[in-house]
Formats: sequence, structure tokens, C-alpha cells
Amino acid sequence: MDYRSSIGLEVHVHLLTESKLFCGCSTEFGSPPNSQTCPICLGLPGVLPSINKKAVEHVILTALALNCRVSPFSRFSRKNYYYPDLPKNFQISQYDEPLARDGYLEFELDGRVRRVAIQRVHLEEDAGKIIHGEDIEDPEDKDFSFIDYNRTGIPLMEIVSHPEIHSPEEAYQYLVNLKRVLEYLGVSDCNMEEGSLRCDANVSLAPEGTRLGVKTELKNMNSFKEIREGLSFEIERQTALLNKGEKITQETRLWDCEEQTTVPMRGKEEAHDYRYFPEPDLLPVKISNEQLEHLKEGLVEFPFDRYRRFISQYHLPDYDAGVLTDSRQLADYFEECVRNFPQPKIVSNWIMGEFLRLVKKEKTSLGEVKAKPLMLANLLKEVSKGTVSGKLAKEVFQKMFETGKSGEEIIREEKLGQISDTDELGEIVQGVIARNSKAVTDFKKGKDKAMVFLVGQVMRETRGRANPELVNRILKDKMRGM
Repeated sequence: MDYRSSIGLEVHVHLLTESKLFCGCSTEFGSPPNSQTCPICLGLPGVLPSINKKAVEHVILTALALNCRVSPFSRFSRKNYYYPDLPKNFQISQYDEPLARDGYLEFELDGRVRRVAIQRVHLEEDAGKIIHGEDIEDPEDKDFSFIDYNRTGIPLMEIVSHPEIHSPEEAYQYLVNLKRVLEYLGVSDCNMEEGSLRCDANVSLAPEGTRLGVKTELKNMNSFKEIREGLSFEIERQTALLNKGEKITQETRLWDCEEQTTVPMRGKEEAHDYRYFPEPDLLPVKISNEQLEHLKEGLVEFPFDRYRRFISQYHLPDYDAGVLTDSRQLADYFEECVRNFPQPKIVSNWIMGEFLRLVKKEKTSLGEVKAKPLMLANLLKEVSKGTVSGKLAKEVFQKMFETGKSGEEIIREEKLGQISDTDELGEIVQGVIARNSKAVTDFKKGKDKAMVFLVGQVMRETRGRANPELVNRILKDKMRGM
């Protein structure tokens, strides 16, 4: 039987704020364990939380970017359950009155625009981190587990999609594009290695044309690639069970990346299991129209819109537009360069080629690149004027990248300018002809490769600085007169 898979994704995002959601403790990653805690985030008796305004604004910006309806009134609730890394024994989250709901994310898949509906976007506090004995070096501590509460209380945004994703590849593309939106907005660094972005997936199978089946939840997937692999396995597992006439158990399962399999963790909780009730220590959040309009003014052009504009405005191939809009900084770099050197395809080739090659080689972040867009534009102007050859321009750009000097400065200091003086090139060509009589004879016999060889010899002697067109003309003139 053919089954239709339905996937819903719950994406948890650490927001870029300097302090936690309900207290003033730092959110900096990598500090010594339990060094960033206070009575509020540890939930000690008698403390009162207060809401981080920046965190609320980050959620609203994200909601607007995802075409959501922002609620003028929302409130926090207590979500009751016991985990060792949640010291209050409840989590302050949002339940029936979230900050935003009913949005969508658009992206391209297999040449078609795909729209996935967003159910809700809400704000909550994160829990701490349990460090088990197998991850600890001291042999005396191997039989124990330890808790680091530094992460407790960090602002956590949850983005929940409707279960209308129908393949692991579609889920992968949804996540890639969602991450791109978050990075464009600057609301999170989305660093999965540091836990800034995490994702749980709900997946169910049902015969084509019927309603949703029984779902399982997948956890412990540490990359988008693992999410795609975990979903693929779970779909195969559920398909095999249904084909044998067995029932799917509603449960939470963990992804084992080494064994490439999912394993049961616990029964899947429902909302009533958490005994939600309104948080008594926090006032409701009210968003005025004036506040909403002010936040809208700070929105940037979103990646998919920018991708489509790069194709229509700059007449770039789909691939180029996709690479250039992968990050906001890269897209900004391209557009600033094009403003000063209005030949988009040439600029695109340089950025996708030399620029990204050096970024990868030097392991440099885009914000730290010394060769600024105007500098690249000016170098390309020198190439178009014939001041420097395309080959030498790549050497010049590498030195620009390493030193921050302008291309003009490097060309002048290292005497890399193209030689276009007829007399100077005439002497060099004469010497090449004198030393390569066989090639001259071959040329006179009509062998085109001989001319290529001779031009190469001139370029070699001039370290690529000779004007190729002028070299060709001088060589032909001199050999015809012999």
C-alpha cells in the first residue's frame, strides 16, 4: 500500500540577547559551569521574573518575516514537568495565547515554490544541560551525572509548523530556508554545535487520501543532515510496521546517528500531561499598533524575495542567485560591488570563485574580510581597462584579501600593471622569436598551436603582464616580415 507521510517540525532557537529571558544573567556561551546563574533563573523561593523586551521583539520580527498574525495580547503559562536540568520543576512558556500564529514560509523545491504553514511562534525559557559521566575525563566521576544551569532561562523561540511537509528532503529545505531567514534578521546565530538551533520532528503515515496517522516524535538530531536521515529511517520503519498490519505506537524516539536507527525514549506527552496554567508572576504581553509598525520598519528584505530579485534585476542564473543570497552579508557584498562596477555576472563569478575560495581557505568570517566590496569593484575596473590581466588580478586580489591594501596600491608597488607599450613588447617578442625558430617555422606552415606557444613564451617572460592582443599582433607582424 502507498502511504503519505506528514511531517511537522518544532524548531527551537536561542535568541541573540545579552541577558536571559527573566533575569539579568549573561547568555554568553562557553563560560564555566554554573557561573551564569542567579536566584531567579534557579527558581529560588520568593523571586519574581521580569520579561526581556529584546527577546519579545526578536520573536515579533521573526513572526512578521514568517507572515504570521502577531497577537496584540499574549500571556505566559507554567508548563509542569520534572527534569533535573529545570530547577523550578516547571518551565515558563506560552500555551493557548502565543505571541504569533497562522503564518507560512515559502521556498523553492525542485523548481517549484513550496509554501509550508506555520502554526505558531512563541517564547519560552530554556532548560539547563546534563553532563553524563561518559563525557567527563576524571575517572572518579564516570558513575555520576552533573548539571550545568548556565543555559537555564536563555530566551528560546519555538517555531511550530503544521504537519504538511511530505518528505525528508522537503523538511531539509524548509529548515535550510528558515535558518537563512533567522540569520538575515539577526535574531539568532543559529549555531547548532552550540545548541542555538535545535529541531524535533513529528512524523506520521496514512494511506493516500485519508487523515493523519499516529505520530512519533524524533529527538536528538544534531544537524539538518541527521534530521533528513532520521526522518527517512522513521518513514521506512513505520511503513514496514503498517505493511505487516501492526499499529504505530505514539511515542518519542531518539535518533542514533552511529547505528542510523531510531530507538524508543518515552511515551509521547499530550498538552494535558503538562497541566498548563497562567503564570501568576508575569503580566500579559500587550503589543500596540505603534510598536508593531515600528518593528516593521526594521525588517530587511528576506532571502527568498532577494533570490527572486537577483534573478529578475541582475539577470543572474538561479544557481548564482542562490549562492549569493545564502547569507545577508554575502548578498550585501555583491550588491555594493555591483553599484560600483555594474556588470553583475562578472561580479558574481568573482565572488563565487576567488572570494569564496579565499574565505574558505583562510577560514575567515564574511564580517572580517579585509577586501571590501568597493576594493573588488575597483580591481575589476582595472581589469576591464586592461591595466592588469585577469590572471594577475587573481594574485592581486589574494594580496588584497590578506593585507587590506587596495588593488591599485598592490599593482603599483609590485609593478604588476599590464605592459601595453609597443616598443617594450617589440623587444621582448623579438627575443622570443630568436630563441624559438622551430615554432616560427611551424607558424609559417599554418600550425596554429605554434602561435599559442609563442604567445605563452612572451607571457612567461613578462609574468603575465603583457597585453595578449598586442602580443599577437606584434608576433604576426614580425614573423610575416621574416
